[in-house]
Amino acid sequence: MTHILILGGGFGGIATARRLRELLPSTDQITLIDKRDYFMVGFRKTWMLLGDPLENGKGDLHALTRQGIHFVQGEVTALDPETRSVMVNGERLEGDALVIALGAELAPESVPGFSEYALNVYDPNAITHAAEVLETFQGGNVLVGVFGSPAYKCPPAPYEIAILVKEKLETKGIPINMTVFTPLPSSLPVLGPAGCDLIEERLFENNIRFLAEHHAAQVEPGTVVFKTGERLPFDLLLGVAPHRSPKVVREAGLAGASGWIEVNGRTLETGFPDVYAIGDVTAVMMANGKPIPKAGVFAEGEGLVVAERIAAKLAGRESQAVFEGRGGCFLEVGGGRAVMVQGHFLAEGKPNVILTEASEALMAEKVDFEKKRLLEWFA
Repeated sequence: MTHILILGGGFGGIATARRLRELLPSTDQITLIDKRDYFMVGFRKTWMLLGDPLENGKGDLHALTRQGIHFVQGEVTALDPETRSVMVNGERLEGDALVIALGAELAPESVPGFSEYALNVYDPNAITHAAEVLETFQGGNVLVGVFGSPAYKCPPAPYEIAILVKEKLETKGIPINMTVFTPLPSSLPVLGPAGCDLIEERLFENNIRFLAEHHAAQVEPGTVVFKTGERLPFDLLLGVAPHRSPKVVREAGLAGASGWIEVNGRTLETGFPDVYAIGDVTAVMMANGKPIPKAGVFAEGEGLVVAERIAAKLAGRESQAVFEGRGGCFLEVGGGRAVMVQGHFLAEGKPNVILTEASEALMAEKVDFEKKRLLEWFA
């Protein structure tokens, strides 16, 4: 009996597991491991911040057992890529193939004062509190800050958060001054200068100040201090904590010079036989030398490719499946409308990425994106 181990129950892990179940004999075992017992779409965090609870967007990972996928809830405490084995819940599990889809780990402690004075809007466990604080906020200076670079999940999200929080507070008649800062040289560099101009113009139209190349050094009570010595005061700080590869990945020696698992961008193979890595834990490089954005749609696409390649190898045939890097991310712009950052991110020469026009149709598509996956994967 063949045993496939999949570490992580996000977009990539679930997509891999479900496609493998379709491709492999029922006698082959597929085990998916995650420390949480639920799945959520990344952009649900923004909706939670605005008051829409997590329960409206959760998928029960235990439901995967009805599809012939063995689910183990537990934290992976050790990982050996040479033997394709892991330790979870005190038990050693070994697979004929191993798929690492453990995502990115938040590191708020790496910025002095972040945990004490910022609301961590990328941590699902902290967003309920953040939503409560936002609900009772009486006005003043609001900062939305990206505290790490170059890679963080859902790259458009900080700008979406700024626009939607401002819209929510102004609708309630609460006066605020909104500023967004990032250490990056522009809002979304993958878009190129013209695309970034469009995003930054939209922020300007919403009376939101945008600050690029602002590297936060620490957070003090009511103030963000930057490496240049500049200080920004705040009454409310919504922070995107620095990201890093999970501890178990780093301890296994899998994190490369980039800090992430470096894979073949087309096949998602690591340097170890029958070990693949997908999603936010990886560094898949674009033609411009930058990593592809960390977004669920790419993890899902990578997972489908890996499933095809594993199944083909087990069947003794050559797989032609490759990851093309096509996809996009939604960015809500208020008024019930959204835009998309979309295109061919792994195009030769340079990424071919555009920012679409805002529309209610794209907002509806974003809502359907979550509903469709919850229904297909967990119903």
